[in-house]
Amino acid sequence: MLELFPSEAPSPLFFEKNLSSQGYRRIAGIDEAGRGPLAGPVVAAAVILPSTFDLPGLDDSKKLSARLRDKLFPQIRMQAADYGIGLAHAFEIDRLNILQATLLAMRRAVARLKYPADYLLVDGITPVPLPLAQKTLKKGDSRSLSIAAASVLAKVVRDRLMITYDSRFPGYGFAGHKGYGSAAHREAIAKLGPTPLHRGSFRGVKEYL
Repeated sequence: MLELFPSEAPSPLFFEKNLSSQGYRRIAGIDEAGRGPLAGPVVAAAVILPSTFDLPGLDDSKKLSARLRDKLFPQIRMQAADYGIGLAHAFEIDRLNILQATLLAMRRAVARLKYPADYLLVDGITPVPLPLAQKTLKKGDSRSLSIAAASVLAKVVRDRLMITYDSRFPGYGFAGHKGYGSAAHREAIAKLGPTPLHRGSFRGVKEYL
């Protein structure tokens, strides 16, 4: 049974402190990056923050510049009590659908924590299919620092993967659009055809298989 919380948290660590007062000690914020692109994996992160965590500027990764995310990335990793990264690849997205693949990436991120979490704060409206107490939070990356930290880790890891893939699959521009459906990316798919990174079940790709 989920604990009751107010609809708006009065501080970015409100949920974590509330849960800590109830006896939870390893509260992991969960978020993902890459649900919408036409290519590349969906990446999830699980982050457990210490009570002393202090990182000015941390917010929902979508509100931050790439430069600031890159600056915050090592600081989050250094200050976090624990973190894990999980991926679900394009073939898994095609086999499962994007929602189920996202949940799979989240499960993998939780499994990569050095020590088990005892509570999950999950961005969005869908619980992670794990036997752990948890709460979903709409716009959680703006309401919980643990989720915000997870959003930055997931986004930076995914962006760096797509930059790496750019050299392996030249001509698609992955380093620029990161797999999202830009006009240039769609033109490249039409001209060159899909790669193994492309999500064959997505419109904009499946037409060229």
